[in-house]
Amino acid sequence: MQFQQLQYFVAVAETRHFTRAADLVHVAQPSLSQQIKALERELGADLFLRARGNITLTDAGEALLPLARRILADADTARHEVQELAQLRRGRVRLGATPSLCTGLLPDVLRAFHDRYPGIRLLIEEGGSHDLVRELARGALDLALVVLPLPTPSPALTTVELLREDLVVVSSPEAPRPGGGRRTVRIADLEGERLVMFRHGYDLRELTVAACRAEGFEPDFAVEGGEMDAVLGFVRAGLGVAVVPRMVAARSGRGLRVTPLARPGLHRTIALAHRSDVAPPRAARELQRMLLQR
Repeated sequence: MQFQQLQYFVAVAETRHFTRAADLVHVAQPSLSQQIKALERELGADLFLRARGNITLTDAGEALLPLARRILADADTARHEVQELAQLRRGRVRLGATPSLCTGLLPDVLRAFHDRYPGIRLLIEEGGSHDLVRELARGALDLALVVLPLPTPSPALTTVELLREDLVVVSSPEAPRPGGGRRTVRIADLEGERLVMFRHGYDLRELTVAACRAEGFEPDFAVEGGEMDAVLGFVRAGLGVAVVPRMVAARSGRGLRVTPLARPGLHRTIALAHRSDVAPPRAARELQRMLLQR
């Protein structure tokens, strides 16, 4: 019994016509008929009752049909799985992330992914959550790390919470300690401090400004408009203090004093997002798995 014979048998069973079945599987009708006869000889039973203009299944054909369909489906699944495994030897993953996550969370995960799948090209796009959601929606990204809640909730996106990260205050070791030198700083203590502030559209900007306003004051900006590296550089230079994620502060090396925020503090929730209507490619799903299990 040959795999091709089962394909031809199922085609005839579904079309109830040898010529239409031959067209369906892209083979000449005499060849298809010969293969069906060979299959019948192999099985020792007729599979079809052949009458002019009327092809019906015999009892043997009825018994074989679900088995043949299952065999063909299993073969198709096997082919698909092997092809997807092959994709992990080559291909690309398009990942969007906020700049702070590119600095804090991603380096270790991407290094582990690259060590395991060196043939996969990683394309990283930095941006705010609003921009990344838009890029996901138009199909320009496979996955994105975004800050919840999303600026514009979208039913077309699936999000999975990844982590809840504390924010801390960073300052220059040569400058006075924020909050009068206490071991922790309250948001209210930032009143009167000069802040180094991120550009508009940056998730951390909105979060910090909203927290200050909730305490009844407008933050005073010494410098504003930078990305993460610029903000950290301005803080090292003593231009002011900044509120940044703990992971970023931990990876930023010398030149920064890190002061935790007093309870309840400030936090942000990071989620992994992808389109709901399209499954991410195999390589992207593997990166997703590594991020979720990091």
